[in-house]
Amino acid sequence: MRKFILLLLVLWATADRAHANEKLGMTAARQTQAWEAVGRLNLIGTGFCTGALIAPNLVLTAAHCMFDKRTGKRVELKNIEFLAGFRDGRAAATRTARRVVLNKNYRYNNKRRLERVATDIALIELDTPIKNARIIPFGWAKRPKVGQTVEVVSYATDHPNAPTLQETCRVLGRDPAVLVLSCQVNFGASGSPIFVIENGVARITSVVSAKAEWNRKKVALGAGLGRPLQDLIGQISSLSAGITSIQSLASQ
Repeated sequence: MRKFILLLLVLWATADRAHANEKLGMTAARQTQAWEAVGRLNLIGTGFCTGALIAPNLVLTAAHCMFDKRTGKRVELKNIEFLAGFRDGRAAATRTARRVVLNKNYRYNNKRRLERVATDIALIELDTPIKNARIIPFGWAKRPKVGQTVEVVSYATDHPNAPTLQETCRVLGRDPAVLVLSCQVNFGASGSPIFVIENGVARITSVVSAKAEWNRKKVALGAGLGRPLQDLIGQISSLSAGITSIQSLASQ
């Protein structure tokens, strides 16, 4: 699979810099309750990404979203805001960040772009857990197989006020840390959850990290979860005494 990845012609942008006019196979995510745990991640002064709750107090997103692309510096906690289920100017819940942890191997300025993609996950601990019966955190799934269909729910510059669902995405290739997907992703889609549907339940299998070009086709790259995500949960657990929701999630 590593050879497949290396055949990517150009890894030309992180997803929040991808073209904003590609909406192939994308529809408004109107089943509101199903996707309320996906939210717009406002990074005040730098833009926005997408994130998803995996516990009442934890948002999964891309690590590169936590950096100001103009300066290369970390975004300050006070400037990170999660708007769960944000739609038409309203959010089902709004929280700020208490703490952010990144994959220990992630380097924002890593020139080896595929290594950067492979480690591009972060967890945001919210200042206050979201306890709302309509907002149900997502579990996560094992890596999908090549050819398997996945779904992406995202915000982007051409739909910043409502989430969009793409149901026509397939896994084109994979290695232990990177998924290559036929998904169309736009500005703001960084950190978007990539779902597999298991028995009618959406579970996160990856997050959108970047765009690339392969065989003259635009593809999306997703960062793997697995052990890196469990390590992040462990870090948060060790820093946040008494938060049982994180500990129970880590045992799944």
